[in-house]
Amino acid sequence: MELRLLVTFEKVATVLSFTRAAAELQYAQSSVTSQIRALESSLGTELFDRLGSRIRLTEAGERLLPYARQIIELTEEARAAVVAAEEPSGTLTVGTMESLTSYRLPPLLEFFHHRYPKVRLALRTTLGDETRQALLQGTYDLGFLMEAGTEHAGLQSTVLAVEPLALVASPQHALSGVELATDDLLGQPLLATEPGCAYRDLFERELDSLGGPVEFMEFGTIEATKRAAAAGLGISLLPEVTVAAELAEGSLVRLLWEPPFTLRTQLAWRAGKRLPAHARLFLEQARRLVSEQG
Repeated sequence: MELRLLVTFEKVATVLSFTRAAAELQYAQSSVTSQIRALESSLGTELFDRLGSRIRLTEAGERLLPYARQIIELTEEARAAVVAAEEPSGTLTVGTMESLTSYRLPPLLEFFHHRYPKVRLALRTTLGDETRQALLQGTYDLGFLMEAGTEHAGLQSTVLAVEPLALVASPQHALSGVELATDDLLGQPLLATEPGCAYRDLFERELDSLGGPVEFMEFGTIEATKRAAAAGLGISLLPEVTVAAELAEGSLVRLLWEPPFTLRTQLAWRAGKRLPAHARLFLEQARRLVSEQG
């Protein structure tokens, strides 16, 4: 089995599209098709079922895929060891989110930029489910998650920090300074970023369990949500790190309510994937620098 055929097979198996695989590999689609046929011929079995415009792996394809990924990753590892570059290089695609990129990651990104200038970091802003899917498909090398659970199907992860949450409002809000139970929040105007943030979803589920109905005034960014809260439009549950400056200056106050759930900031990658040297370095520095902030 030729390595280039396995690389093409792995890409098609990941994206389940000959057209998309050709674009990502920068091949003509006919080249991808002929390479898959050559691999199937050498193995004496079909690797994909063709279902009109769609494809899916056959049982043989499912069995081959983990071996193909191991061979590709071992080849990359061997090449890196033989070349023995003076410093790490390459592109590292990382899934992240606004709250982390803006408030937790700057020290890590600054360190990496100055210490490993030949590593190009490509940050992609996505939320939990989308990040996990991109990791499983091989679109991302690493992905940051902020979730209550630490077990993710098909992924390995390391917890970097427990992420404290703060329920915030304008200093003039009627609930400021009052000891609150969860049902005291029912009927209050609620402010939030888009659906899909773990802290919003858990907060909504908690309120909904008490009878709701729960409606949020949605804002596109954390910054816009904070400004709306400071202007007295409602209350918002946000990661404490994102509102630390506003709490210190007094434009927001922390309401006296503790969330009955805990979120953990994590860095994840596909289970069984051998991380290249520059990805391992990023993981090590994330453990050090993000954990120090936590």
